[in-house]
Amino acid sequence: AAIAKSEANLDVLKSLVASRDWAQFLAQDEGQISNTSVCLTLDLEADQVKQIVKLLDAEGVAYDIGAYRDAPAGLRIWCGATVEQADLEALLPWLDWAYAEVSL
Repeated sequence: AAIAKSEANLDVLKSLVASRDWAQFLAQDEGQISNTSVCLTLDLEADQVKQIVKLLDAEGVAYDIGAYRDAPAGLRIWCGATVEQADLEALLPWLDWAYAEVSL
């Protein structure tokens, strides 16, 4: 059940990547995409990605969502079984908002 929940959570982020041209999975090979710690890259400069992370934190939307220090600039979103699918779905409009804020 935990694996199925993580896979369903990953599907939410797959829908994000499929419907936004500015977001991609860090893993190029679909078989290497994690269903728990999902890493995304954005079509932005590293400083702009950091601004998104700060905006989401300041709004109380997401904490510690930035990519690992040694990874390319991006977002790291936990999708494990402890996360509700509805919470990930609620995150998507916030990602759109934050992207729009920093990409103007």
